Amino acid sequence: MWFMFALLTAFAWGGADLFYKKGSDSDDRFSHIKIVIMVGLVMGIHATVYMLVKGISFDPIDLLRYSPVSALYILSMTIGYIGLRYMELSIASPVQNSSGAVTSILLFIFFTHKLGVVEVLGVTIITLGVIGIAILEKAAEQRALKASSEQIDKKYQIGMMAIMFPILYCIIDGLGTFADGIYLDELKLISQDSALLAYEFTFFLCAVLAYTYLKFVKKQSFHLFKERVKGYAAVCETIGQFFYVFAMFSNAIIAAPLIASYSIFSVILSRIFLKERLTRTQYAVIVLVIIGIALLGIADEL
Repeated sequence: MWFMFALLTAFAWGGADLFYKKGSDSDDRFSHIKIVIMVGLVMGIHATVYMLVKGISFDPIDLLRYSPVSALYILSMTIGYIGLRYMELSIASPVQNSSGAVTSILLFIFFTHKLGVVEVLGVTIITLGVIGIAILEKAAEQRALKASSEQIDKKYQIGMMAIMFPILYCIIDGLGTFADGIYLDELKLISQDSALLAYEFTFFLCAVLAYTYLKFVKKQSFHLFKERVKGYAAVCETIGQFFYVFAMFSNAIIAAPLIASYSIFSVILSRIFLKERLTRTQYAVIVLVIIGIALLGIADEL
Protein backbone atom coordinates (compact mmCIF):
# COMPACT_ATOMS: atom_id res chain seq x y z
CA MET A 1 0.00 0.00 0.00
CA TRP A 2 2.96 2.36 0.43
CA PHE A 3 3.05 2.94 -3.32
CA MET A 4 -0.57 4.11 -3.44
CA PHE A 5 -0.08 6.27 -0.34
CA ALA A 6 2.99 7.88 -1.92
CA LEU A 7 1.10 8.60 -5.15
CA LEU A 8 -1.81 10.15 -3.26
CA THR A 9 0.64 12.29 -1.29
CA ALA A 10 2.33 13.52 -4.47
CA PHE A 11 -1.00 14.33 -6.09
CA ALA A 12 -2.31 16.18 -3.01
CA TRP A 13 0.90 18.20 -2.61
CA GLY A 14 0.84 18.96 -6.32
CA GLY A 15 -2.59 20.49 -5.73
CA ALA A 16 -1.25 22.39 -2.72
CA ASP A 17 1.58 23.77 -4.86
CA LEU A 18 -0.97 24.96 -7.42
CA PHE A 19 -2.92 26.90 -4.77
CA TYR A 20 0.25 28.21 -3.15
CA LYS A 21 1.17 29.74 -6.49
CA LYS A 22 -2.27 31.29 -6.85
CA GLY A 23 -2.56 32.45 -3.24
CA SER A 24 0.86 33.96 -2.67
CA ASP A 25 0.95 37.76 -2.93
CA SER A 26 4.39 39.13 -3.80
CA ASP A 27 3.30 42.57 -2.53
CA ASP A 28 2.31 41.22 0.89
CA ARG A 29 5.40 40.78 3.07
CA PHE A 30 3.29 38.84 5.58
CA SER A 31 1.96 36.38 2.98
CA HIS A 32 4.10 33.52 4.30
CA ILE A 33 2.82 34.07 7.85
CA LYS A 34 -0.78 33.94 6.64
CA ILE A 35 -0.08 30.65 4.86
CA VAL A 36 1.39 29.20 8.08
CA ILE A 37 -1.75 30.27 9.94
CA MET A 38 -4.07 28.64 7.39
CA VAL A 39 -2.08 25.39 7.17
CA GLY A 40 -1.78 25.13 10.95
CA LEU A 41 -5.49 25.81 11.43
CA VAL A 42 -6.57 23.12 8.96
CA MET A 43 -4.07 20.62 10.38
CA GLY A 44 -5.26 21.32 13.92
CA ILE A 45 -8.89 20.73 12.93
CA HIS A 46 -7.99 17.54 11.05
CA ALA A 47 -5.90 16.18 13.95
CA THR A 48 -8.72 16.79 16.42
CA VAL A 49 -11.37 15.16 14.22
CA TYR A 50 -9.08 12.23 13.35
CA MET A 51 -8.28 11.62 17.02
CA LEU A 52 -11.93 11.71 18.08
CA VAL A 53 -13.26 9.60 15.19
CA LYS A 54 -10.63 6.88 15.62
CA GLY A 55 -10.77 7.06 19.42
CA ILE A 56 -7.02 7.58 19.69
CA SER A 57 -5.54 8.42 23.07
CA PHE A 58 -2.85 10.98 22.21
CA ASP A 59 0.09 11.29 24.58
CA PRO A 60 1.33 14.93 24.67
CA ILE A 61 4.86 13.60 25.21
CA ASP A 62 4.75 12.60 21.52
CA LEU A 63 4.87 16.31 20.70
CA LEU A 64 8.34 16.38 22.26
CA ARG A 65 9.36 12.98 20.92
CA TYR A 66 8.54 13.97 17.35
CA SER A 67 9.58 17.63 17.70
CA PRO A 68 12.92 17.31 15.81
CA VAL A 69 11.06 16.08 12.74
CA SER A 70 8.25 18.60 13.09
CA ALA A 71 10.70 21.47 13.53
CA LEU A 72 12.63 20.58 10.37
CA TYR A 73 9.46 20.25 8.29
CA ILE A 74 7.79 23.41 9.54
CA LEU A 75 10.98 25.43 9.13
CA SER A 76 11.53 24.19 5.58
CA MET A 77 7.90 24.86 4.65
CA THR A 78 8.04 28.38 6.08
CA ILE A 79 11.20 29.05 4.07
CA GLY A 80 9.36 27.71 1.03
CA TYR A 81 6.44 30.07 1.68
CA ILE A 82 8.83 33.02 1.90
CA GLY A 83 10.38 31.86 -1.37
CA LEU A 84 7.00 32.15 -3.07
CA ARG A 85 7.56 35.91 -3.02
CA TYR A 86 10.54 35.23 -5.31
CA MET A 87 8.67 32.80 -7.54
CA GLU A 88 10.56 33.51 -10.76
CA LEU A 89 13.81 32.46 -9.11
CA SER A 90 12.89 29.95 -6.44
CA ILE A 91 9.63 28.06 -6.78
CA ALA A 92 10.70 26.22 -9.95
CA SER A 93 14.26 25.67 -8.83
CA PRO A 94 15.74 22.23 -9.52
CA VAL A 95 17.54 22.47 -6.18
CA GLN A 96 14.34 22.69 -4.14
CA ASN A 97 12.74 19.74 -5.88
CA SER A 98 15.68 17.41 -5.27
CA SER A 99 15.13 17.03 -1.51
CA GLY A 100 13.67 13.55 -2.04
CA ALA A 101 16.90 12.42 -3.64
CA VAL A 102 18.86 13.84 -0.70
CA THR A 103 16.74 11.76 1.67
CA SER A 104 17.22 8.55 -0.30
CA ILE A 105 20.99 9.05 -0.44
CA LEU A 106 21.19 9.65 3.33
CA LEU A 107 19.05 6.59 4.10
CA PHE A 108 21.13 4.48 1.71
CA ILE A 109 24.41 5.63 3.31
CA PHE A 110 23.45 5.31 6.97
CA PHE A 111 21.19 2.25 6.80
CA THR A 112 21.43 -1.09 5.04
CA HIS A 113 19.08 -1.30 2.08
CA LYS A 114 18.97 -3.75 -0.78
CA LEU A 115 17.50 -2.14 -3.85
CA GLY A 116 16.70 -4.04 -7.01
CA VAL A 117 17.63 -2.88 -10.52
CA VAL A 118 14.04 -1.84 -11.26
CA GLU A 119 13.84 0.23 -8.05
CA VAL A 120 17.16 1.99 -8.69
CA LEU A 121 16.10 2.70 -12.28
CA GLY A 122 12.72 4.06 -11.18
CA VAL A 123 14.20 6.32 -8.49
CA THR A 124 16.86 7.61 -10.91
CA ILE A 125 14.33 8.37 -13.64
CA ILE A 126 11.98 10.18 -11.25
CA THR A 127 14.78 12.24 -9.69
CA LEU A 128 16.18 13.28 -13.07
CA GLY A 129 12.67 14.05 -14.29
CA VAL A 130 11.86 16.22 -11.27
CA ILE A 131 15.10 18.17 -11.71
CA GLY A 132 14.48 18.41 -15.45
CA ILE A 133 10.94 19.79 -15.16
CA ALA A 134 12.16 22.35 -12.61
CA ILE A 135 14.91 23.52 -14.96
CA LEU A 136 12.41 23.86 -17.80
CA GLU A 137 9.98 25.82 -15.59
CA LYS A 138 12.72 28.17 -14.46
CA ALA A 139 13.87 28.74 -18.06
CA ALA A 140 10.28 29.44 -19.17
CA GLU A 141 9.78 31.95 -16.36
CA GLN A 142 13.03 33.76 -17.24
CA ARG A 143 11.97 33.99 -20.89
CA ALA A 144 8.61 35.38 -19.84
CA LEU A 145 10.31 37.99 -17.66
CA LYS A 146 12.64 39.09 -20.45
CA ALA A 147 9.76 39.29 -22.92
CA SER A 148 7.62 41.35 -20.55
CA SER A 149 7.33 45.03 -21.30
CA GLU A 150 6.79 45.76 -17.62
CA GLN A 151 9.67 46.69 -15.33
CA ILE A 152 10.91 43.71 -13.36
CA ASP A 153 10.40 44.03 -9.63
CA LYS A 154 13.72 44.61 -7.85
CA LYS A 155 13.23 41.68 -5.53
CA TYR A 156 13.29 39.32 -8.53
CA GLN A 157 16.72 40.66 -9.47
CA ILE A 158 18.32 39.72 -6.12
CA GLY A 159 19.59 36.42 -7.50
CA MET A 160 21.82 35.28 -4.63
CA MET A 161 19.23 36.10 -1.96
CA ALA A 162 16.41 34.41 -3.85
CA ILE A 163 18.32 31.25 -4.74
CA MET A 164 19.15 30.68 -1.07
CA PHE A 165 15.53 29.83 -0.33
CA PRO A 166 15.38 26.64 -2.46
CA ILE A 167 18.85 25.60 -1.26
CA LEU A 168 17.80 25.93 2.37
CA TYR A 169 14.47 24.24 1.63
CA CYS A 170 16.21 21.29 -0.05
CA ILE A 171 18.68 20.76 2.79
CA ILE A 172 16.24 21.20 5.68
CA ASP A 173 13.38 19.27 4.05
CA GLY A 174 15.77 16.49 3.04
CA LEU A 175 17.00 16.24 6.64
CA GLY A 176 13.39 16.28 7.89
CA THR A 177 12.39 13.43 5.60
CA PHE A 178 15.56 11.54 6.56
CA ALA A 179 14.66 11.94 10.24
CA ASP A 180 11.12 10.83 9.43
CA GLY A 181 12.50 7.74 7.74
CA ILE A 182 14.40 6.92 10.94
CA TYR A 183 11.37 7.57 13.19
CA LEU A 184 8.79 5.76 11.06
CA ASP A 185 10.61 3.16 8.99
CA GLU A 186 14.09 2.33 10.26
CA LEU A 187 13.74 2.34 14.07
CA LYS A 188 9.94 2.57 14.44
CA LEU A 189 10.29 5.16 17.21
CA ILE A 190 6.69 6.31 16.90
CA SER A 191 3.47 5.00 15.37
CA GLN A 192 1.90 6.48 12.22
CA ASP A 193 -1.06 7.91 14.11
CA SER A 194 1.09 9.45 16.83
CA ALA A 195 3.46 10.99 14.27
CA LEU A 196 0.57 12.45 12.30
CA LEU A 197 -1.11 13.94 15.36
CA ALA A 198 2.15 15.23 16.84
CA TYR A 199 3.08 17.01 13.61
CA GLU A 200 -0.35 18.50 12.99
CA PHE A 201 -0.81 19.71 16.57
CA THR A 202 2.69 21.21 16.48
CA PHE A 203 1.82 23.04 13.27
CA PHE A 204 -1.38 24.26 14.93
CA LEU A 205 0.63 25.68 17.84
CA CYS A 206 2.89 27.44 15.32
CA ALA A 207 -0.21 28.87 13.64
CA VAL A 208 -1.42 30.27 16.98
CA LEU A 209 1.97 31.90 17.56
CA ALA A 210 2.02 33.23 13.99
CA TYR A 211 -1.47 34.71 14.37
CA THR A 212 -0.52 36.32 17.68
CA TYR A 213 2.58 37.85 16.10
CA LEU A 214 0.70 39.09 13.04
CA LYS A 215 -2.29 40.48 14.93
CA PHE A 216 -0.81 41.93 18.10
CA VAL A 217 2.82 42.66 17.25
CA LYS A 218 2.61 43.71 13.62
CA LYS A 219 -0.97 45.03 13.95
CA GLN A 220 -1.98 43.40 10.67
CA SER A 221 -5.52 42.36 9.84
CA PHE A 222 -6.27 38.74 9.03
CA HIS A 223 -9.62 37.77 7.55
CA LEU A 224 -10.07 34.01 7.51
CA PHE A 225 -12.70 33.90 4.77
CA LYS A 226 -10.70 36.20 2.51
CA GLU A 227 -7.87 33.66 2.44
CA ARG A 228 -9.81 30.97 0.59
CA VAL A 229 -7.06 30.07 -1.88
CA LYS A 230 -4.56 29.66 0.95
CA GLY A 231 -7.24 27.56 2.67
CA TYR A 232 -7.49 25.26 -0.36
CA ALA A 233 -3.71 24.90 -0.30
CA ALA A 234 -3.87 24.05 3.41
CA VAL A 235 -6.51 21.36 2.81
CA CYS A 236 -4.39 19.75 0.06
CA GLU A 237 -1.29 20.01 2.27
CA THR A 238 -3.10 18.25 5.12
CA ILE A 239 -4.48 15.49 2.88
CA GLY A 240 -0.98 14.88 1.56
CA GLN A 241 0.45 14.79 5.08
CA PHE A 242 -2.09 12.15 6.08
CA PHE A 243 -1.02 9.75 3.32
CA TYR A 244 2.65 10.73 3.61
CA VAL A 245 3.04 9.31 7.11
CA PHE A 246 1.76 5.90 6.05
CA ALA A 247 3.93 5.88 2.90
CA MET A 248 7.08 6.68 4.88
CA PHE A 249 6.26 4.09 7.54
CA SER A 250 6.45 1.29 4.99
CA ASN A 251 9.25 2.16 2.56
CA ALA A 252 10.93 5.50 3.21
CA ILE A 253 13.93 5.18 0.87
CA ILE A 254 11.71 4.62 -2.19
CA ALA A 255 8.71 6.68 -1.10
CA ALA A 256 10.76 9.89 -0.59
CA PRO A 257 11.81 10.49 -4.22
CA LEU A 258 8.40 9.32 -5.49
CA ILE A 259 6.65 11.84 -3.26
CA ALA A 260 9.10 14.52 -4.44
CA SER A 261 7.56 14.11 -7.90
CA TYR A 262 4.62 16.21 -6.69
CA SER A 263 6.12 19.01 -8.79
CA ILE A 264 5.18 17.01 -11.88
CA PHE A 265 1.56 16.85 -10.72
CA SER A 266 1.72 20.58 -10.02
CA VAL A 267 2.75 21.23 -13.63
CA ILE A 268 -0.06 19.02 -14.94
CA LEU A 269 -2.64 20.72 -12.71
CA SER A 270 -1.34 24.14 -13.76
CA ARG A 271 -1.87 23.13 -17.37
CA ILE A 272 -5.45 22.08 -16.62
CA PHE A 273 -6.61 24.82 -14.25
CA LEU A 274 -4.31 27.77 -14.96
CA LYS A 275 -4.19 27.11 -18.71
CA GLU A 276 -0.40 27.23 -18.70
CA ARG A 277 1.14 26.04 -21.93
CA LEU A 278 3.63 23.20 -21.88
CA THR A 279 6.36 22.61 -24.39
CA ARG A 280 7.03 19.26 -26.05
CA THR A 281 10.09 18.87 -23.85
CA GLN A 282 8.01 19.35 -20.72
CA TYR A 283 5.53 16.73 -21.92
CA ALA A 284 8.44 14.37 -22.62
CA VAL A 285 9.83 14.84 -19.10
CA ILE A 286 6.37 14.25 -17.59
CA VAL A 287 6.06 11.00 -19.54
CA LEU A 288 9.54 10.03 -18.35
CA VAL A 289 8.57 10.55 -14.70
CA ILE A 290 5.36 8.58 -15.20
CA ILE A 291 7.47 5.72 -16.56
CA GLY A 292 9.66 5.93 -13.44
CA ILE A 293 6.59 5.83 -11.20
CA ALA A 294 5.30 2.84 -13.14
CA LEU A 295 8.62 1.05 -12.61
CA LEU A 296 8.36 1.55 -8.84
CA GLY A 297 4.82 0.22 -8.98
CA ILE A 298 6.03 -2.86 -10.83
CA ALA A 299 8.89 -3.32 -8.36
CA ASP A 300 6.41 -3.14 -5.48
CA GLU A 301 4.49 -6.07 -6.96
CA LEU A 302 7.57 -8.23 -7.55
